[in-house]
Amino acid sequence: MDTEVLRWLLAQLGPDTDPSDLAQRYERWHSARAVAQEVLTERISSLLADPLRVSVNGIATIDQSGNVAALERRLAQLTGQAAPDDVVESMLEVVTGIPLVPRQRR
Repeated sequence: MDTEVLRWLLAQLGPDTDPSDLAQRYERWHSARAVAQEVLTERISSLLADPLRVSVNGIATIDQSGNVAALERRLAQLTGQAAPDDVVESMLEVVTGIPLVPRQRR
């Protein structure tokens, strides 16, 4: 995994994410997008494993549902962004997406 991919992953997942963990996942998946999706899915799963809302009457309320929604939005945004290691695919989409229209002769 090169530094550009690592920087992209840290930008997507936060600077506190362990780079060695990201490198291991990248060796397994060979795709920055797949690594980011896996990490975000694990974060959502860990939040859903515990109660999303805990309330102690008159003292405190802890609500994690906003965090789950934010992570789900982030996961959905990944599909629309180009990852640094899938530039070739996005360039092929651009090249093959140009319609060819014959010129009219006068």
